[in-house]
Amino acid sequence: MKLLAVSINHRTAPVELREALHLSDNEVQSYIQKIKGKLFSEGVVISTCNRTEIYGIPVRQDLTHDDIKNTLGNIKSVDYLQPEHFQYYRSDEAIHHLFSLATGIDSLLIGDNQIFKQVKDSFQIAEENGFVGFLMKRIFDSTVKAGKRAITETLISEGAVTVSYAAVQLIEKIFSNLSKKSALVIGAGETGEIAAKHLSERGIGKLAITNRTKERAEKLAGKINAKIIPFEILKEQLYEYDIILSATSAENIILGKEEIKAAMKKRNYNPCVIMDIAVPRDVDPAVKEIDYVFYNDIDSLSIIVQQNLNKRKDQIPKVQNIIEEELKAFINWYKSLDAAPTIKNLRDYFESIRAEEVDKNKNRFSMEDQEKLDIITKRIINKILHHPTVELKKYAESDVDSNEAAMKISIIKELFGIDINNNKET
Repeated sequence: MKLLAVSINHRTAPVELREALHLSDNEVQSYIQKIKGKLFSEGVVISTCNRTEIYGIPVRQDLTHDDIKNTLGNIKSVDYLQPEHFQYYRSDEAIHHLFSLATGIDSLLIGDNQIFKQVKDSFQIAEENGFVGFLMKRIFDSTVKAGKRAITETLISEGAVTVSYAAVQLIEKIFSNLSKKSALVIGAGETGEIAAKHLSERGIGKLAITNRTKERAEKLAGKINAKIIPFEILKEQLYEYDIILSATSAENIILGKEEIKAAMKKRNYNPCVIMDIAVPRDVDPAVKEIDYVFYNDIDSLSIIVQQNLNKRKDQIPKVQNIIEEELKAFINWYKSLDAAPTIKNLRDYFESIRAEEVDKNKNRFSMEDQEKLDIITKRIINKILHHPTVELKKYAESDVDSNEAAMKISIIKELFGIDINNNKET
C-alpha cells in the first residue's frame, strides 16, 4: 500500500516548534490545495495542540518523507527543522499510528477523548476539499471504528481526560482552595469550554469568560453562570484574576510581558497562575520572569501526564488489541481489492473462450440443443473455476504477507494471460 505519513508531535519537538508548524483550519485547507495532485492524490492533514501530521497516497513513486516535511516547513516559513523532530511512517505502520491517535493512546494525556473528535473533524475538512478518495474513506471508517471501540470497550477514556482537565488539575496543585480564587478563561471554543466547566465544577469562587466573538462567550457563560468580559477591555481587567487560563485559536500572542507586568503591579504582586494551553501560545513565555507569576504552557503538564498514565496503563494492552484487530481487518480488505478484480477477469477470460467456441459450433446443433449446450458449458466453466476462486478469496483474506499475496495473484495473471485492465489473451 502506497501510504506515507509524517508527524511532528509532543514526543519529538518542544511546544515552540509545534506551534511554529501548527495549521489553523484555514491553513489546513490552503495546504491541502497546495499538495493535492502534486504530492498526494488523496490524504488527510491533522493539526492539534500537540501535533501536526500529514497522511497521503503519493502521486509518484519517488516521493519521500523529506518532500512532505519540506512543504510543511516552506508553508510556515520554518527553516530550522531537523530529522529528529519528526516521525515517519509508511503503509501499515501509518494506519497503525493513525489508529493509535484516534484511540487516545498516542496522546500527551493517555485516553484524551478530545483527539477522537479532532481526527474526525480533520477528515471532514479533507473531504470538503476533495482530498478524500476511495482508499482514504475506508481508512477513515476504520479509524472511527477503532476509536469508538476504545471508548466503549475499555476504560482508557474514563473520566473524560483532556488537556483542559489536566490544566485545571495543575492549577489545583498551586491553589489548593479554589473557592477563594477568581479565574478568567480566554477563549470559548471546545478547549476553553471544557476548562471553564472543570473550574466551575471545582467550585471556583469567581469565573469570567472572554472571547473575540461575544455571542460565543455569552452562550458559554450562560451554561456555567459566569461573568462576561468584553474582549476589547480584557487587558484592563487582568489584575482582578488569580487564575488566567487561555485557550484561543489566535495565530499570534495576545498577552505580552508588559501587560502582565502592569496587571501584577495593580494586584500588589499577589500570586497569579497563568495557564496557556493554546498552540500557538496566547501568552508570551517571558512572563515567567515576573515575580509571583506562575506561568505554565502545555508542556508543563508532565506531572499530570504521569499520573494519568499510571491510572490507565492497564487499559493500553486492551486498546492495542483493538488496534491490531481493526488493522488486520483493514489489511484483509485491502488485499481483497487485488483478488476481486483478478477473479472477475479470470472468469471473464474463460467465459470469452467458452462463448467464442459455442458460437463457432452452435449451428451443428438444433435450437433446443443449442440452449443445452450453452447451459452445460457454463456449468463446466463454473466447476473449473470454483476451486481457484475460493482459494484466491481465502488467500486474500489470510494473514500472509501482502507482498506474497500480490506475487501469487501476479503469477495467476501471467499463467492465464490476463490483466486487471484488459482481460483479453496476451
